[in-house]
Amino acid sequence: MEKITKKSPEEIEILKEGGAVLAKLLKELAKEAVVGNSTLDIDDRAMQLCEEWEVEPLLLGYHPGFADYPYPASTCISVNNCVQHGIPSAEVVLQEGDVVNIDMVIGYKGMVVDSGITVGVGEIDDDAKKLLAVTQEALAHGIKAAKPGNHIGDISAAIQTFVESRGLSVVEVLCGHGVGYKVHEEPTIPNFGRAGTGPLIEVGHVYAIEPIVNFGKKEVYFDDEGDGYSVYTADGSWSAHFEHTVAITENGPVILTK
Repeated sequence: MEKITKKSPEEIEILKEGGAVLAKLLKELAKEAVVGNSTLDIDDRAMQLCEEWEVEPLLLGYHPGFADYPYPASTCISVNNCVQHGIPSAEVVLQEGDVVNIDMVIGYKGMVVDSGITVGVGEIDDDAKKLLAVTQEALAHGIKAAKPGNHIGDISAAIQTFVESRGLSVVEVLCGHGVGYKVHEEPTIPNFGRAGTGPLIEVGHVYAIEPIVNFGKKEVYFDDEGDGYSVYTADGSWSAHFEHTVAITENGPVILTK
């Protein structure tokens, strides 16, 4: 197993600069999540902004071990019951009330930052509002637990406990991870688990913490027969995801992607 890398204060500063760019990017992309736009329209805008702001869209051409071919877009855009890894498409046209997850990884001055948001299209119903609010708050709970001296399991338990206390479920087969030098590094950060277990959280670690929450049950399936990337809820319920890149400092966790 690869060991968990530590980033220097100088590298964390670069990640913070890159994180600010990524936050701005996601804010711009959220404006594109409107009725009548396709998910491909959002991705086209992402490509345009990456060029303008001179950052590298690292998902484009990224080839994870589970996939038969490299990822063909700069963003993952997952709508409603699509949990993660939705490939932007002209066929997926947004409608009033949809929820849209936009997940993006950029390269900035040789370092890597990762963040994601879920937004509503027009007016969303109360269930969708609850789903988004709970997922976003779960992220805050997970980040708060990411203190030096704690364990990865403390992040996992904080997320799971909060989500389940609100009657929703966390997806167990998709996880957060280390980040900074590469898109995915050690450690794996599940959104469920026991406090006090797993690797020690240390100063210099940088994590992508990302609760993935279903309104219904936790079970999901991978679209192996279709695009080979998209993941869907097994019961058709809607799903949300919020993600920040977080640095562990002597004073506790610092969000780099805001």
